[in-house]
Amino acid sequence: MLLAVFFFALMNVFVKYLPHIPAIEIVLFRSIFSFVFSYLILKQKRVPVLGNNKKWLVIRGIVGSIGLIAFFYTLQNIPLASAVTIHYLSPIFTSVLGIFIVKERVKPIQFFYFAIAFAGVLVIEGFDPRVNVVFLVVGIIAALFSGLAYNVIRKLKDSEHPLVIVFYFPLVTIPIAGIVSYFYWVTPQGWDWAWLLAIGVFTQAAQYLLTIAYQNSRVAKVASLTYVGLIYALGFGFILFDETYNLQTYAGMLLVLSGVILNVRFSGK
Repeated sequence: MLLAVFFFALMNVFVKYLPHIPAIEIVLFRSIFSFVFSYLILKQKRVPVLGNNKKWLVIRGIVGSIGLIAFFYTLQNIPLASAVTIHYLSPIFTSVLGIFIVKERVKPIQFFYFAIAFAGVLVIEGFDPRVNVVFLVVGIIAALFSGLAYNVIRKLKDSEHPLVIVFYFPLVTIPIAGIVSYFYWVTPQGWDWAWLLAIGVFTQAAQYLLTIAYQNSRVAKVASLTYVGLIYALGFGFILFDETYNLQTYAGMLLVLSGVILNVRFSGK
């Protein structure tokens, strides 16, 4: 999961480098790469590409697609740290939805730790004037659907190969994103192609590692580790995009990390 978070952080950077390419078009390119890579590996391993539980696999593809498109949109339009911190609501949604979808128990004290982390997200957000209501709502939608996707992955742990689950994301996304992109198409130029390829490579690696993590550990515990990416977001935002932060941001980061550490330690007992 820690490796997955690092690769996702690199993916975020390259998406940020493509503000002129529509988010859904970036998702389309990412999906094409994932489709080809996953299909070739599944064939090599002689794993049936369509899997067993097709209903939940399709649901995973749909909710994952919505979550990623919404997240890419926020990455392109607001500061990197702001987009990532809003998306860090997803572990909270993951843990709460896990109660109903995969029937996992969340101890009462963990909700207090979630509240600490959530308070940190709000502090980091800091009423940033660059983040309007539309971007905030889209970011929350991205986090919600990511939480749904992670629980579906957990639900499929006993019936599907990790790469089959990954494969269904592009299988569902390509037709939808392809049609929509046709009306908003922007042809990539020069280095755009390199950034798009990097997004595909890093996302594929991250998605595979994330799937393994969610299939082999408790949802609430694994979801909490995604908060580590906050450090990457702050660092990359400052170094690569000249995004500056105040003491309020660092105080929020401390709150988030405190909530994460407490929750991970407690859920492991």
